[in-house]
Parts: sequence; C-alpha cells; structure tokens
Amino acid sequence: MSVETHKVDRVSGDDPHLKKEFGTVGLLFTAIGSIIGSGWLFSSLEASALAGPAAILTWIVGTILFLFIGLSYAELGVMMPRSGGVARYPHYAWGSFASYSFGWVTWLACAAVAAVEVSAVLTYASSYLPWLENPNKTLKPAGLVIAIAMLGLFVLINFFGVKWFARINNVLVWWKLGMIVLVVVAIMVASFHPGNFSLTTSDGSGFAPKGISGAMEAIPAAGVAFSFLGWRQGIELAGETDNPKKNVPITLIGSIVICGILYILLQIAFIGALNPAELAHHGWPNVGNVIKTGTDAGNFSPLATMASVLGMSWLAGLLFADAFISPGDTGLIYTSVTARMSYAMGRNRNAPEVLAKVNTNGVPWPSLILAWIAGAIFFLPFPSWQALVGVVTSLTVLSFGSGSIALLTFRKQLPDMERPYRSRVPWVIGPLALLATNLIMFWAGWDQVWKMMCAVAIGYVFLAIFQVADRGRAPKLEFRNGWWVLVWFAGILLVSYMGSYSGDPAKPHEALGQANLYGFYGGILANIVLTAIVLGVAWYCQLPPERVDEILNETEEIIEKDEGKLAPGV
Repeated sequence: MSVETHKVDRVSGDDPHLKKEFGTVGLLFTAIGSIIGSGWLFSSLEASALAGPAAILTWIVGTILFLFIGLSYAELGVMMPRSGGVARYPHYAWGSFASYSFGWVTWLACAAVAAVEVSAVLTYASSYLPWLENPNKTLKPAGLVIAIAMLGLFVLINFFGVKWFARINNVLVWWKLGMIVLVVVAIMVASFHPGNFSLTTSDGSGFAPKGISGAMEAIPAAGVAFSFLGWRQGIELAGETDNPKKNVPITLIGSIVICGILYILLQIAFIGALNPAELAHHGWPNVGNVIKTGTDAGNFSPLATMASVLGMSWLAGLLFADAFISPGDTGLIYTSVTARMSYAMGRNRNAPEVLAKVNTNGVPWPSLILAWIAGAIFFLPFPSWQALVGVVTSLTVLSFGSGSIALLTFRKQLPDMERPYRSRVPWVIGPLALLATNLIMFWAGWDQVWKMMCAVAIGYVFLAIFQVADRGRAPKLEFRNGWWVLVWFAGILLVSYMGSYSGDPAKPHEALGQANLYGFYGGILANIVLTAIVLGVAWYCQLPPERVDEILNETEEIIEKDEGKLAPGV
C-alpha cells in the first residue's frame, strides 16, 4: 500500500518546533565530535595490550563493521529523517513492543555515555587533583559532586537550543581533529621503530602474538567499538538538518571513514614509538609499563605520558587539556541525543507524554532533565570509566541491529515511499550489518552480555508499569509482531554462553560457568546461524503495509491534540 509522502512527513515526522539548524558541516561534525571522545585517549594502549601490532587489524575490521552498520541506516535516515530515529524505525516496522525494546536500550546506552565521558575527564584530572578519585579510579564524594555538576552544565548548554549547541560543537571538533593529527605526526617524527611490528617479546612474537582471535576480541574489549559509537548522531538528529538527502549519508559514511583512518594512524604511531628493548622485556600485555615515568601514568594517561617520555612536554600539556575537551564535547552531544531519544519515545506513546514537551528554543526540556538524573544515577553503581565502558558498548551495539532489518522490511512495507538515497544492495548490507552487530556482542564476552540483558529486563518492568499507569494513552504493544525481539535477545545470550569469550580477563570462561563449546571460528559460524534465524523471524513478524500506513498517517485531530498537550504556548 502506498504512503502519501506529504502526510508521512507531517504526522510521523518531528514536532514542528524542533529547529532545522544542522547543515552539512554541522551534522557531520556532530557525529565526528561524538565519535572522538575519551576512547581515542585510551584505546591505542588497550588494543596494543590485547592484540599487539595486530591492533592495527582491530581498527581496520572495526571500521569496516561499523561502516556496514552505518550504511544500513543511510537509506532510512534520508527516507524518514526523524529525531530519535533509532527508536522510531522499529515502531513503524513492528509496532510498539519492538519500538520500546530498542528505544529503552538506546536511551539507556546514550544516558550512560555522558557519564562515561565525565568520568574520563575526572580520571585524567585526578593525576593533579587527587581529591577527585580514589586510587582504584572510583569517584570520591567531591568528585561525585563535580561529576553531577558537569552533567548539569551539559544540560544547560543544550537548553538554549540546537543552534548554540552546533556553534560550540563545530569549534570543539576542529580542535579534536587537529589534536589527533598533531599527535600522530609529532610521535612519528620523534620516534618510530618499524621493528616493533614484528618484535619478539616475553609473551609472543610476530604481528599477531595473540592470533586473529585476540585482534577481534579487542574490538569491544579495548574500547575500539566504543570509539565508533557516535556515528549514530546522523540518525538521531536527522530531523533537525536542513537537507537530509545530502547531509545524512555524508554524515554516516564520512564520520566513520574519517575517524577510522585517524584511529588507524594513531595506533601505528603508538606502536612505532615504543622503546623496542623495554617492549621486548615487558611484553604486549604490560605495554603500559614501557612508557612508565616513575608512576603508573602510562596506564592512566598513555598518550600524554608517551609525549613526556619522548621529551615533548608541550604535547603532553595539550593532551591533558584535550582530556577535558574531547570527552566533554562528546558528553555534551550525548546529553542532547539522550533527550531526543526519550522525546521520540514520548511521541511514540511508549513513555510519559511529558517527555515530548519542547520549549521556545525547540528543545525537549523535560527529557533533558531526565537525562541529567539518569547520568547522575550511573555514577553510583559504576563510579569509574572502566566500569561503564563495557556495558555501554554492548547496549549501544545492540540498539543498532533493528535498522539493518528495517532496511529490508520497509522495501515490502513501504515500496512506494520516496527514497532520495536508495541502497543498491540492501540484501547484502542488511544481513552483513546484523552479523556485524552480533559478532561485536559475541566478542564482548559473556560477562558483558548477561549484564546487558539484565538492563534490558529492567526496561520491561518499566514498560509493564507504564502500560498499567497510563492505560488510556499507552499504545497497543502489538506483541504478535514484536515477539521476535525476545528471540534475538535469547539467541545472543545462548551464543555467548556456549562460546569461550568471557569478557573479563580476570574471569576465564570456567569461572563464569560458560559451556565453552566453540572458540573464534565456531563463534563466527554460530553468529551466522543466529543472524539468519533473526532475519527470518523478524521478516515474518513485520507489520502489514496497511498497519504501517495507519501508523504513519494518524489523523490530524490526534496530532493537534498531542501538540496542544505536549507543547503548550510554544
């Protein structure tokens, strides 16, 4: 059944009070600014420790995997540019239960990222402000107060609207891009030992001392996947760009490719700059000790410490400054995105309607306040950068999976809808993107996967409460079309449990009670089977075209009623 494009844009689109302030550069820089956060400050060290020189392969494969995932959203982002699109596309394809499932996962992950970035800022600062953190890098009471205040500052900046936010972000992204290029060039010029890439060390030799399996495990474990998560901002803010046909694909593809190239060059520079004699003695797992300066700074601020070891104190000073700027900018962006996610869920009636209110600047201010509260809560059970990153990565990657399937189902559900950007090989891109999602979660390990699913289960408790408390407004769950999500989640648990990746170096699979039925190659095969099953079940469960048409073309009276409630006086 065909869909009238002008109706779809009016009714299923964004609140007209959301401003169209993002141009090509603004949207691209928002994604790049979100990608380049705290990850690049730590991941070169962590990837080297896990994979040795094969960390270069880790970044290459990571870039390719996220490129497939991003490409699966390129058509959707232009076809239906929606703020909070990751939560809305499942709503159109499978109804409210699927929409809520992915919306909750996405919102939870985004809310935690701002806390992660604030924690990174304070971790760096604690080297000269010891009253911020304990020796184990958890926040002291004074640090907790400052962390909550920093989150509040992010909310305040976003409160003034997208235009001010975009102006600030563009300046900060130029700084962040310039810093990475400067670090790569300066370190390569100061010290570069080609022999490091095939060095014999105390724990192994050659380019891949831990094998290909170690290189792939490093994608989630070393923060490589975490370092790419910001590409999604091209989708989350697609409803606020002036030319989505051009800007969304450029943002999705450009942000991943640009950052991937920079990350690969940074990894090469880091490995090449290490002292060969010290590296041979300590080995790759203890690579942080190679750049010691009398303390453990090499493990806490690796790039700044390396700059100091190489005699570039000026660069170390800039890196310590960047430890505020890069994570701070990413935290600023994710505060905005978290608010727009709950805004989208409010518009979909999967959350209380107050979350969809906007102010005169077009900003969903109740959702901003909720993002502040949620971020502050994350500091309590996860008071350190290391404690947060693993779960955040798994949750965020899980939220990406629905887009790769919606790309395919929309071809049947909405065959006549205009597609300014049309994927030529959706049945290649979609399955590969879903497989990439499954593999990253598998390599994250069982310890991360079961924690992630506990967080998902908490969301379903909230869903049940909302269904009872707001029965007059809450939409039908359409569980008969959304039950496939539970099959996928159960499959992720099963495949991870049966594998050998624990997700915690201190806890081998035996300690976690895993079945250990297969390793690296068996895990790939198991995830291929899981991908095929999920695609088949999700395709079977898709809403009929008439129902999709009905969702997209709600009556004008309902929309006017909602806008009167959600944005009074705006």
